[in-house]
Amino acid sequence: MNRDQFRGASRHIKGRAQTALGGITGDPARQMRGAVNQVAGGAQYVYGGARDRAEDLARDGRHLAHTAHARADDLIDEGRRFVGEARRHGRDYGRRAVRYAETNRTSTLLGLVAAAFALGWLARPTR
Repeated sequence: MNRDQFRGASRHIKGRAQTALGGITGDPARQMRGAVNQVAGGAQYVYGGARDRAEDLARDGRHLAHTAHARADDLIDEGRRFVGEARRHGRDYGRRAVRYAETNRTSTLLGLVAAAFALGWLARPTR
């Protein structure tokens, strides 16, 4: 319970007492002031509840934003790790390909000739 809720509840109770006292004494002005205090106290109490709820939502929002930020940092780190692994694998596969090409020159040359012929055949305008 925050300050507005406490003050609203006490003003509402004060208004009820004024209305009752005005009814007993026959004072319509006091009854009217009591009714006004009841309504104003109820409104202040509801405002305090809404303010509490808004503060809770803001706190939850900050928590969610912090969690999302932390998760994004984790995903970025994970992505960097995957990029590093892909770079390392690409470098290793490239080295293996160069090593194979150097040790099997005839097979590599025939493969390149076949690939060039196939590309040329596919690229010609009439087939």
